[in-house]
Amino acid sequence: MHVCSIIPPHLLVTIAESSDPRHAAAADSARRALVQLPPLVAGRSLALAAPVRRGTAVVSQLQRRVSDAGGEEMLPGTLVRGEGKPPTGDAAADEAYDGLGATYSLFNDVYGRSSIDGAGLPLEATVHYGERYDNAFWDGERMVFGDGDGEIFGRFTASLTVISHELTHGFTQYSTNLQYQGQSGALNESLSDVFGVLVEQRELGQDAADASWLVGESIFADGVQGNALRSLRAPGTAYDDDILGKDPQPATMADYVETEADNGGVHINSGIPNHAFYLVASRLGGRAWERAGHIWFDTATGGAVPAECTFSQFAQATVAAARTRFGKDSEEAAAVSSAWETVGVDQ
Repeated sequence: MHVCSIIPPHLLVTIAESSDPRHAAAADSARRALVQLPPLVAGRSLALAAPVRRGTAVVSQLQRRVSDAGGEEMLPGTLVRGEGKPPTGDAAADEAYDGLGATYSLFNDVYGRSSIDGAGLPLEATVHYGERYDNAFWDGERMVFGDGDGEIFGRFTASLTVISHELTHGFTQYSTNLQYQGQSGALNESLSDVFGVLVEQRELGQDAADASWLVGESIFADGVQGNALRSLRAPGTAYDDDILGKDPQPATMADYVETEADNGGVHINSGIPNHAFYLVASRLGGRAWERAGHIWFDTATGGAVPAECTFSQFAQATVAAARTRFGKDSEEAAAVSSAWETVGVDQ
């Protein structure tokens, strides 16, 4: 079993091993975040047995609950804002509240899915988890956000794509439940990146050409040489920093990383399907959450993605979904096929 967290283990390891005295506190925070991963994994076992729900017939109403852990590592914490209540004045709590709403809106209003589970699931979040906690994660039931160490990472709610990325792990849990290992795990991460950026683009009213295509923008502290955690437009270019190292994501299968770390490199090799989606969206132009997004949503919910899905199987499923929705000889189907060919994935 796994816990879906926004900061890849390899980054935490790199920070934890730093001997730079300027970042001693960050190294300590990273070490504590790494130690906490195994208990979080164990706690998700029952949650990941959730039934897959593909239907969208249930009519629901948005229900959000944001709690404050107060620097403790206890969940859920104290409720500070419920649905329809006014802003708290706490940036983290209000950002989490708004981010949950934006993610719900994409799935409900654009794709007709009743919350992330297709059955009206209330959305729960906890902010101020732990002391200088260097991560944000989906634990199978709720979103959890740390405030960062203040040297490498700031608060994780500052980036809408972090919120929507992590909450999309809940969508994947209930739609495909892709195993978090190897290529299926990389696809799990990629789906979160894809819908994460689509939530942000829709909120900002951006076309594909205008969007940053970055995941985790705004979470780095001042002085870090990087724009974000990942880039769908240009995998491998999100950061290049003395402490963090260089973004290791490949954009094509030619640079696929064989590793046993991070469940087979799920946060690294996700760059390949990420880039394929970007290529589809950029070729089609306009609002990426519409045509390109519908194809990826149809693929995730259509029943053609096995739990141990490979990149090739996923590519085939996206081509089939594009043909079903837009036609066999459509521009959309051609764009999807071309994108996978460009990144070197067989169809």
